[in-house]
Amino acid sequence: MTTKTRTVLTDQEVENAYRVLKPVVEHTPLQHSEYLSQKYGCQVYLKREDLQQVRSFKIRGAYYAIHQTPEADRKRGVVCASAGNHAQGVAWTSREMDLPATIFMPTTTPQQKVDQVKFFGGENVTIKLVSDTFDEANEAANQFCEQNQQTFIAPFDNLNTMAGQGSLAVEVFDDAAEKNLDVDFLFAAIGGGGLISGVSTHTKAVSPQTTVVGVEPSGARSMAQAFSVDHPVNLDKVDTFVDGAAVKKVGQLTYNTCQKYVDRLVSVPEGLDSQTILEVYSKLAIVAEPAGALSIAALEVYKDQLPGKTVVCVVSGGNNDINRMQEMEEKSLVYQGLQHYFLVSFAQRAGALREFVNVVLNPDDDITKFEYTKKVNSSEGPVLLGIRLGQAENLGQLLDRLTKFDPNYTNLRDNPQLYRMLV
Repeated sequence: MTTKTRTVLTDQEVENAYRVLKPVVEHTPLQHSEYLSQKYGCQVYLKREDLQQVRSFKIRGAYYAIHQTPEADRKRGVVCASAGNHAQGVAWTSREMDLPATIFMPTTTPQQKVDQVKFFGGENVTIKLVSDTFDEANEAANQFCEQNQQTFIAPFDNLNTMAGQGSLAVEVFDDAAEKNLDVDFLFAAIGGGGLISGVSTHTKAVSPQTTVVGVEPSGARSMAQAFSVDHPVNLDKVDTFVDGAAVKKVGQLTYNTCQKYVDRLVSVPEGLDSQTILEVYSKLAIVAEPAGALSIAALEVYKDQLPGKTVVCVVSGGNNDINRMQEMEEKSLVYQGLQHYFLVSFAQRAGALREFVNVVLNPDDDITKFEYTKKVNSSEGPVLLGIRLGQAENLGQLLDRLTKFDPNYTNLRDNPQLYRMLV
């Protein structure tokens, strides 16, 4: 990766942030995972930022950025835009310092995160839900700052914010030294790039041989896009499923720093991320939000390079809305090739469904969705079918038999618009 002369974060700034934050934030554990270590044939350690006071690393950057703001300015009020976790960090800090804070959040933010912001900030916080994306909320927050002469606390593109996030890497390598570990790979999520900037800056200062891997959701690869054109650029479209990392455009400062210190970028499909969320919950009793699970999900992408290595994954947050678990299970099953949806024409006669079950389905398949309305004066009618395979490799046989049953069936996987409308 080429490096141009631009403003980048320094390790001195990260170390300064660590000293300020040490008595304020939790020193979260660097926890060995026996399950993941056995699964990938390496030694996996999880940096448990989901155990912070606000259940994410964002408290570090929020507190430090506000701490570094002149007292007279911060007393007039601070403002931020956030999909949830940065907002909670600002809210917690505003109550600790007894400051007024106005927080702009996209209307798509999970209610659980909105409620947590109210809880942490109490009477110090005013919440404004605006627009559908972080970037639009960010613009509204900046306009509010100009109109009211208050201080904007950037969620990622600010050296103080980046330095605060990087303080967790100081803990990682201090703990690694105590455990006599040489870290081969460090995985951390990328949204706007604040976390990976801070973490990579300190990592390369104290352990230059460690490969730093930034992990993005496939539906919001803003850093990868910036790398491809050599500057931050707006994505045409952002999938908001991984809400904590659904950023349309990374920051200039974070891009500069990542260009210098991040070794590799990798993307994770939302289905794999969902599968990982469910896996770490059931196997490790860890509640990880979609952005928080990205680093662990990336192990699956990198599994051929991991045997025998020592790996650190930053579990960046645990603010997961329990109401989304069904959606995550669905995405996981689709990703694994087990859940499928079709539009199939059925003869409008008794026994048609029985025939389908007996002739088309594999013995261990299951119908999970069946929607049908009888058509008057018609010999056949469309049925929306959800089928869960007992084994993903049986799909080919099922499709062959389905083609004989209805040569004109529609596989909704091939029609995303119909999928979104019907499923």
